[in-house]
Amino acid sequence: MVFRPCAMIPFCCLQRLCYATIRSYRIGAIQDRQDAAHEMPPPRCRTLPNQSFREPSWTAERKVQKFNSLAEYATKRFRLAGKAYLDGGDPFFAPIDTLRREAGINGRRFVSFANYDYLGLASHPMVKAAAAAALDRLGVGALGSRLVGGERSTHRHLEASIAKFIGAESALALVSGYLTNVTTISHILGSHDALFIDELSHNSIVSGAKATPAETIIFRHNDLDHLDFLLRERRGNSRNALIVAEGLYSMDGDIADLVRLVELKERRKAWLLIDEAHSIGVLGNEGRGLWEHVGVDPQQIDLTIGTLSKTLASCGGFVAGKAPIIEWLRYTLPGFVYSVGLSPVITAAAETALQVMQEETWRIERLRQNAELFVELAHDAGLDTGPAIGRGVVPVLFSDSLETLAASSHLMDHGFYVPPIIQIGVPKDQPRLRFFLSALHTEAEMRGVTDLLAKRECQREAPARSLSAAT
Repeated sequence: MVFRPCAMIPFCCLQRLCYATIRSYRIGAIQDRQDAAHEMPPPRCRTLPNQSFREPSWTAERKVQKFNSLAEYATKRFRLAGKAYLDGGDPFFAPIDTLRREAGINGRRFVSFANYDYLGLASHPMVKAAAAAALDRLGVGALGSRLVGGERSTHRHLEASIAKFIGAESALALVSGYLTNVTTISHILGSHDALFIDELSHNSIVSGAKATPAETIIFRHNDLDHLDFLLRERRGNSRNALIVAEGLYSMDGDIADLVRLVELKERRKAWLLIDEAHSIGVLGNEGRGLWEHVGVDPQQIDLTIGTLSKTLASCGGFVAGKAPIIEWLRYTLPGFVYSVGLSPVITAAAETALQVMQEETWRIERLRQNAELFVELAHDAGLDTGPAIGRGVVPVLFSDSLETLAASSHLMDHGFYVPPIIQIGVPKDQPRLRFFLSALHTEAEMRGVTDLLAKRECQREAPARSLSAAT
């Protein structure tokens, strides 16, 4: 059978038709193999090249543990994930608007270090006015996939502005930053390709790796000698290779060595994707990201992933790169083609935030000063900030999860909102309080929260020292 594309058939519908035909063929082939299997001896157990599990042997009977209900299964999984930590009180999902309002009424402070409004643009008058105007002019939602439902002029304006700002030829905006990583990574690689990711990659990158048919190879965090070794040993087995790293790592506040990554990707003939979610508006004199911070030509980066939910104070994500790449993705990227377009309200807010960031550059400098001061204050207080470089994200590390929960609760009692990061978000032995610094935080607020942590640490250690002296 030969398909002849018709100009009246939407591209995504044509894809579905082709997929349906391929699926029918595959189902028939599978049935043929199943029929033939009755005449063949059972195969030996083997390890697939791209997978870590082993195929089960053919047996007459398999015993599988079953749960009575999905609710029972979910309860067990939640318990294994660390539900017991919530027994003493749940520090998550705090209604911060209510808390802030109540604090104001009672004359108490409420300072959040939990929101990544790095430049303080979420409540900027121009950003709110742009969102309100878009709501009046264009309505709330996009009401369909942009491919087949049409788009608003604001979509292309935002994408052009983003591409120009980060030094790319073109960009494509999606409804979720998380989705952007998952769908891009899983879409561009095939079964004969290889994906190299940092061991501390964001969960969206890890999920993209799980969804791709490519072999996933993990290198030690920011250890580019290890990456070079893996590329040397494994690159030759793959048709294409993609290296993924982050501009500013969201849990540790450190950065990748982009100069070396570019050198490696060119020497080992690989592609390079940089996730700039936490570095746009944070790194570089003008907030353009890691490439500006270290002085690399942005054209040497094959793909840039970013988000609209942090510095740009709205919601969504984008992928940027050379024009032919983005044009291909615009018609084929599943997370874009089969998902609704960005709300015109969000699009207008994000584009205006990008404009304000370029006009009010003092915000970028103030953020840098605040983050560096916070690290200095934390060190003076004897707090462990790990490898953070003092740019936007700074963790304070603790020895165990219960102590982290207690410290978070102590800060909340004194008007500082810093939720704990434990077990699910980070390895079990690396709990922390993660501080997102903003251009709007004051020195008094930063001194106040670090002093509280330092005093609490002293009080916690005092009984142990007294007992030691007595014995």
